[in-house]
Amino acid sequence: MPDSFDFTRADFPDGFVFGAATSAYQIEGHAQGGAGPTHWDSFAATPGNVVRAENGDRACDHYTRYAQDLDLLAAANLDVYRFSASWARVLPEGRGAPNPEGLDFYDRLVDGLLARGLKPALTLYHWELPSALADLGGWRNRDIADWFADYTDTLCRRIGDRMWSAAPINEPWCVAWLSHFLGQHAPGMRDIRASARAMHHVGLAHGRSIAAMRALGMGNLGAVCNFEYAAPVDDTPEAQVAAARYDGIYNRWFLGGMFRGEYPEDVLEGLGPHMPRGWHDDMATINAPVDWLGLNYYTRKRIAAAPGPWPALAECDGPLPKTQMGWEIYPQGLHHFLRFAHEGYTRGLPLYVTENGMANPDTHNAPDSARIDYIAAHLAEVRRAIADGVPVAGYFVWSLLDNYEWALGYDKRFGLVHVDFDSLQRTPKASYHALARALARG
Repeated sequence: MPDSFDFTRADFPDGFVFGAATSAYQIEGHAQGGAGPTHWDSFAATPGNVVRAENGDRACDHYTRYAQDLDLLAAANLDVYRFSASWARVLPEGRGAPNPEGLDFYDRLVDGLLARGLKPALTLYHWELPSALADLGGWRNRDIADWFADYTDTLCRRIGDRMWSAAPINEPWCVAWLSHFLGQHAPGMRDIRASARAMHHVGLAHGRSIAAMRALGMGNLGAVCNFEYAAPVDDTPEAQVAAARYDGIYNRWFLGGMFRGEYPEDVLEGLGPHMPRGWHDDMATINAPVDWLGLNYYTRKRIAAAPGPWPALAECDGPLPKTQMGWEIYPQGLHHFLRFAHEGYTRGLPLYVTENGMANPDTHNAPDSARIDYIAAHLAEVRRAIADGVPVAGYFVWSLLDNYEWALGYDKRFGLVHVDFDSLQRTPKASYHALARALARG
């Protein structure tokens, strides 16, 4: 039962950074500080969507307790904090007049990071769309690219000068497919036409946001995509094709748009008839040059062919050990995607593992050996990729804190730090202490 990691900083290249990641709606406490309503608030208020109809109103109360949380980051000997800003906190109606309290909060947060010697890594959107924009069609509406560029400009005029890095949108697959085709996240749709438009418009918004930040003189701008290893359930040709189709939707669509200016043909077979008119003309914007790619990786899925319309596939239970999310633990997939992205898309750009971690039903005094094992196994794959010549430049644990896990409420605990959701007391877990020891300098 390990209580320490088998690596130190010296096992990674000079300049390799370690960090932790969070997101605004999951920790801040959205019902304070003048934030406007979001589609997650209404999604959670709809019976059956979220465990116990829990929402982000209070979350971890990071909005008022942020200084304590920044102290935890610094005491863990981390280098970078990857945080997201809430669009509805900055612009309560999504457009128009900014909320001074929201801008002031992010100002204080960034200054607090810098005062502790931590690098601020901004994500502009982690899923909480202002309700006023959802009423106008949200990600189905092409105008969202303009709205998002304006939001980017508003926030980054205030804090952009102090960012170590910035990325527009966290996990476009979740924003578009999980939320508009599978219906599991806000806005909870199951519609292929809506999905095709969201899959395209999220890339267009990414490109417009990159342009807005470049216009402000910001640098070190990237994209953050999530990846799942798609393994055929068996050796049949049908399963092979279904797994490749899953890989196209999940892993190749956004990389193709952002780094090649093209979408994979095997996904266009299904989405093509539902794409917005003139979508080809947007590809140069989506293909805006970036400075790095962030990869969020957690698991693999076993895929089988299934009857019915495109995409005609099904996820199957796998034999590997699983996390509290029911996700198989497959560290080798991280090595695969680091090489896959580098060799086929980014070709020399720095790569960061921007999210990796596990949910475990632990308490503040649990051994936490499963999380230590999980992180150690994935960092071993990072080191293997580096040895293969892949330019991996950093690794971020998801997450600093136990938090609001979207449709799963507060049950699933990903944090290095345990949060008691009654008292909101923070208690570092064994994995936190192990990481602090491994990352100690000199």
